[in-house]
Amino acid sequence: MRGVRWRRVASQIGRSIAVWAVSTLTMLVLAAVLPDFQLQSADGDSATRIAVTAACGAGAFGVLSAVVWPLLVRLLLLVPALVLGLLVFFLNGSLLLLALRINPSGRGAVAPETAVIVAAVMSAVASATGAALAVRDDEAYRRRLHRLAARRRRSDPPCPAAPGLVFVQLDGVGHDVLVDAVQEGLMPAVACLLGAGDGMPPATHRLTPWRTDWSSQTGASQLGILHGSTFDVPAFRWYEKDRGEVMVCNRPTSAAELQRRAVLRTGEGGLLTVDGASRGNLFSGGAGEQALVLSIATRRRSRENRSRAGYFAYFSDPAGAVRTVLSFVAEVAREIGESTRARLRGQRPRVRRGGLYPLVRAFATVVERDVVVAAVMGDMLAGRSAVYADLVAYDEVAHHSGPRSRDAEKVLERLDRCLALLQRVAEHAPRPYRLVVLSDHGQSPGETFRARYGLTLGDLVRAGCGLPVPRRAEHTHSGAEARAAVRAALRRPVEEKDGQHRPAPGSAPIVLASGNLGLISFPDVPHRMTREEIDARHPALLTTLANHPGIGFLLVRSEEHDGVVLGAHGAQIPLADLDDETGPLARFGAGAADAVRRTHSFPHTADIMVNSAHDPADGEVLAFEEQIGSHGGLGGAQSHPFLLSPLELSAPAGDREAAPAGAEQVHRVLRRWLRELCGPEVPLTADTVAERAA
Repeated sequence: MRGVRWRRVASQIGRSIAVWAVSTLTMLVLAAVLPDFQLQSADGDSATRIAVTAACGAGAFGVLSAVVWPLLVRLLLLVPALVLGLLVFFLNGSLLLLALRINPSGRGAVAPETAVIVAAVMSAVASATGAALAVRDDEAYRRRLHRLAARRRRSDPPCPAAPGLVFVQLDGVGHDVLVDAVQEGLMPAVACLLGAGDGMPPATHRLTPWRTDWSSQTGASQLGILHGSTFDVPAFRWYEKDRGEVMVCNRPTSAAELQRRAVLRTGEGGLLTVDGASRGNLFSGGAGEQALVLSIATRRRSRENRSRAGYFAYFSDPAGAVRTVLSFVAEVAREIGESTRARLRGQRPRVRRGGLYPLVRAFATVVERDVVVAAVMGDMLAGRSAVYADLVAYDEVAHHSGPRSRDAEKVLERLDRCLALLQRVAEHAPRPYRLVVLSDHGQSPGETFRARYGLTLGDLVRAGCGLPVPRRAEHTHSGAEARAAVRAALRRPVEEKDGQHRPAPGSAPIVLASGNLGLISFPDVPHRMTREEIDARHPALLTTLANHPGIGFLLVRSEEHDGVVLGAHGAQIPLADLDDETGPLARFGAGAADAVRRTHSFPHTADIMVNSAHDPADGEVLAFEEQIGSHGGLGGAQSHPFLLSPLELSAPAGDREAAPAGAEQVHRVLRRWLRELCGPEVPLTADTVAERAA
């Protein structure tokens, strides 16, 4: 045993010397090619003296990177993530300047701007060298993973012999997109799990589609998956009359409130309350370990609230940080190039991708991905029982480039490599792990409502209410029809001049969009308005909306029928008579009627719920937002995510043939799998549930 220990020590010393030597050579090469980087005095020095200077400088830089860098990053945890990423080069260059200043040889000078370049190259080379030398040394590889991972846990896992579960959510990847990507060879790691293709080992996983609620978006789906409730989440954003507030699922205050409501409704802390970790999610799932979790982002940072700790886990390694920043810059350049190419080719459909979007895309596809994967690696090496992580890269790119675009396919390839890395890490974990890959929704392609008709849903609503609309919307065919409908409803055949027609009293409606789902609320009416009340105030509005070719159906409350679905040509079906095979919902597939009826029961459902038109032939919808890949309502692939689970776990649907319907049912499936692997859950006290959900 002692001999093995000494061999490990000797191996580590040998690798350190090798990395030092390569870093020294790198510094010599950089000094030769960069005019502002000198390793000799003005009078010149011998080759030996220069080599000693380089060796001392490389050694000092390596020591500072290992000792000082983690302290700097920990001090900067309160800095926003994007700013921290941009500071990486500056901090790394500062360490190089310090290393040259304390160099015992008394030689070496570099311009500050050149120091940034030298430090970045040396960090990358040192990291690559260390990784290459450790490839055949499992212990070294494991230690390297630990350095990149989140902090180690302080106690042993509660069930170290039982397998743990890692849930990886590929945000926005629909079932059909995943199947096609596997068949086209874009995702070999997933293909290996499914045993797809010639020469593949037997399948270890099964692929199951599931169906979302009407609100097919991350806020509702992830709240249901992690906390077991999607009740009263009618969309991604909606207006709550009793509070006078617009709720937005990706707003920290709204996410915290939604999580609180879900915990109160279910009486449970969430899927991850027992030895769990939540990484990169909107909600915590009741996990004790959280990083990049939105619902706790507004809370004061403490030992119990470490949502920013994931950044330290990754940026504490300067080489990893440099790689991420370089990849960030490359992704920004890639987005600018792709958007320019699409514009020059006149690609349709297309949305504008300028402004800050290239930075947002690079953050989602590079920084968030690297930080979350590093945190999950740390959780696995620490032996946690359950980990749930969300990778948002595909969803962000597909919104602007399209679900089937070349950009989106490239992202799928990179996500597949992340899954392969986690499988490799599992081989070094202190307990077995089972990998479950799932998505929260898909994405449906299609032109935007504004691009096709020249006006937004908000413009159409204002026109239908007789309110002023922007000039660009006045001259569209839809705008003219809406004004004509208003005149006819008010029995005014001649269009009045400006100022002669006054709409009914009351404040303007609030119109919100969640993909191809629109929500219209009248804030001056404290209750949810009925169809009869809306017709009395705005007699042309519902007819204008229901007959518009870009709208599939409306849901409104009714004094006579409780609720009613309205469609074109006067179609009106009470909710009690609603089905999936006839009427306005026939185009939207199985489960649409149940989803609409359930949303109608929510306390904060809007006065008018609007779902865009849907073409089943090509799966297209019309987004009310500026997105050519959208989700949020009914229609097409957005309602059909996937669940990729190990064969050794029970089938998601049990003995039933039907796929899981709704995120709440998926929550029950995942909870069942945790019981199968780890045994009965440890009950939590009410105080603990409230504390974790706060």
